[in-house]
Amino acid sequence: MRISLNWLRELVEIKLTPEELAETLTMAGFEVEDIEDRRTWANGVVVGRVLERQPHPNADKLSVCTVDIGADETLNIVCGAANVRADIYVPIATTGTYLPNIDLKIKPAKLRGVPSNGMICSLKELGLPTDIDGIHIFTPENLTLGSDVRPLLGLDDVILDVTATANRADALSMVGIAREVAALTGGELSIPESAKVEIIKGTGNLALKISEPEACPAYIGTVIEQLKIAPSPEWLQQRLRSAGVRPINNVVDITNYVLLERGQPLHAFDQERLKSVAGGEKLTIGVRFADAGETLKTLDGQTRNLSTQNLLITANNKAVALAGVMGGEETEVHESTQSLILEAALFDSVAIRRSSRSVGLRSEASGRYERGVNRAELEIACHRALSLISELAAGVIVQQETADSRPESSTWSHSIALRLDRVNDVLGPVDLGEETGELQEKDVEEILTALGCELVNSGKRTWKVTVPPYRYRDLEREIDLIEEIARLYGYDKFCDTLPEKTEPGYLSLDQELLRKLRASLRAEGLTELIHYSLVKPGESQQIVLTNPLFAEYSALRTDLISGLIDACQYNIEQGNGALNGFEIGRIFWREEDGFQETDMLAGIIGGDASLGKWSRGGREQPMTWFEAKGILESVFQQLSLQVEFQPENRDSRLHPGRTASLWVGGNRLGTFGQVHPQLRREKGLPEAVYVFQLSLDVLLNGLDNDDLLVPKFHSYSTYPASDRDIAFFAPVKVTVSEIEKVITKAGKGLLDSVELFDEYRGEHVPVGQRSLAFRLVYRASDRTLTDSEVQPVHDKVRSALVEKFGVSLRS
Repeated sequence: MRISLNWLRELVEIKLTPEELAETLTMAGFEVEDIEDRRTWANGVVVGRVLERQPHPNADKLSVCTVDIGADETLNIVCGAANVRADIYVPIATTGTYLPNIDLKIKPAKLRGVPSNGMICSLKELGLPTDIDGIHIFTPENLTLGSDVRPLLGLDDVILDVTATANRADALSMVGIAREVAALTGGELSIPESAKVEIIKGTGNLALKISEPEACPAYIGTVIEQLKIAPSPEWLQQRLRSAGVRPINNVVDITNYVLLERGQPLHAFDQERLKSVAGGEKLTIGVRFADAGETLKTLDGQTRNLSTQNLLITANNKAVALAGVMGGEETEVHESTQSLILEAALFDSVAIRRSSRSVGLRSEASGRYERGVNRAELEIACHRALSLISELAAGVIVQQETADSRPESSTWSHSIALRLDRVNDVLGPVDLGEETGELQEKDVEEILTALGCELVNSGKRTWKVTVPPYRYRDLEREIDLIEEIARLYGYDKFCDTLPEKTEPGYLSLDQELLRKLRASLRAEGLTELIHYSLVKPGESQQIVLTNPLFAEYSALRTDLISGLIDACQYNIEQGNGALNGFEIGRIFWREEDGFQETDMLAGIIGGDASLGKWSRGGREQPMTWFEAKGILESVFQQLSLQVEFQPENRDSRLHPGRTASLWVGGNRLGTFGQVHPQLRREKGLPEAVYVFQLSLDVLLNGLDNDDLLVPKFHSYSTYPASDRDIAFFAPVKVTVSEIEKVITKAGKGLLDSVELFDEYRGEHVPVGQRSLAFRLVYRASDRTLTDSEVQPVHDKVRSALVEKFGVSLRS
């Protein structure tokens, strides 16, 4: 908000310079973004009178003027304005004057051969907005030639651009800022009281019908007749311009003036236009929510398509304004207006915020209603506007109707218990120069009294604090009062304290394990991916949002695999090739007992991991299931985690014969498998794409083992190994994993490793079986093994296979 210091000085005593006041407000939480010193805009510009105007001998559009500025000699000035003439009072920039808004220093010059010693100025050249093309002409009332023009144009002022925090709705007005300045500086307030207005009772044609009392708790409608629409007096126009508001006419300017002074939005309707829209002489002003499909042309000339979120002002149930946001163009006050209805109302902040957002329109009024307008001073602001309309527009008040559903005025302020010990506990010690101390009762009482609070001492260093009505929204709890005490006492007066002993930061075990896991996956050539948790709805057990931003992202994901497959498809469509990546993220699902969520690790492997295709003659070679499985096994090996793979067919998105479940210590870890050929064709993926999804909790729990976390040295044997091969026919349904388990258990003690090196299916192999060949390596750490030691163990392995699986030994 733009604050005029001249205007502010009429409301509160100011002893500080503009710079000091800006610093004080900023330190108190009201950031001053800019100081606009208008006194420099027209320094050296004086009042002059054009005595004579002659055409320029060498230029059709120029005039040669003789100007009197009250000096011993008149000035000869060449002027290009079309409205210059003799016997007018104008602003004259004398020689040596610098005009910063047009970056011009006035020097003696010759224009088309005629000397010119000064410049007749327009308002634009002095930095003031205007619709008039040409020089500014003063009204000749008690003007002194040669006097400074700045007081006449409102340029003897300094403007502070102040930003109030969202909780300080009261600070969006000159009165609110004046109260704040008085509390901060101790200056005396002199807020003017509104004059009493007389209402002449006439034939009342106005009635109110508030259909939404919660959205509009109070509405005052006043009928004013015998108006004289004219430009506002200069003092009013200057105040509006200083606040960045363009003057229009006396009635509209008064509503804007009260908005700036009191923070209460007002709106004036042309009564005759209202009757024309309403279709009758009797008017019923109503407040209701719009029906779907209604439209309204607002004052900015835009036709708004309304929804049921828009709160409307109606005349005989026909929309005439967006309540609390902007009036309608059909009923605006104009030059010929002779009677009007003045609206002064309170609207619910949530209703106005939703209405404003739904049509994409914010205004000075909506910005104040959204933060909360002072409900205790509605009548004061209304009377202020009515008295000004009576004074400046000769209006006669003939009827006033009020609809009020506000709670009792005794509830407009509330009391809060405040403890001095709590104040000092929260704020800490105060810097008293050479020593430190704490806030005293006197300090607290002075600060809160300056803010307009009433304090009753309850004894034992406690008070009962009654909050003023204009602060009822942001002073609700004890901690709010403590914040105000700190703000006005000065944040810089409290001691800086540091911890006595600093503690070094560290990573938790889960964080360390996650970093190691990510590093292992990246080492295998997988890129980490991040996807949105929001997906399209339609799956079972999904959690659907009730207020989504977009319909296509209105549900929470139930797994990570679908997003990875879509990412791979998008990567290929963009010409970037297949994707090798992993993602760590959270999934969500619905169960009978409520909502569930957990963290998962998922990945997709489908790209060519080699550096080039030259070694294969330019042909792509699909990755095999075992190569993809080897990537996962390599990660598990780096983590020293023993993971068991078992065949599975539970996910319809995966190949039924190339899918495995993963297990750690008897707990299900997750799933690994090849994407189903049908899904692969639908998505346009490469011939072989593999995905996995693992429970992060099970994985981290499996790694939370001292044997894995603390590396241990295992001595290696310096003696040679003895290997044996074993080949047999085994049923196809028996997995290699099961066979390896039996071999390892039977050869325990001497068996060092077991490895499958051959598989064959076809001719000479019984139906339903396959030929498998394993290499078994036996080793001892303290001696060289002999055949007599190895053979009994090897025979035990052979017997265990025959007994367990009924294999047919071939060797």
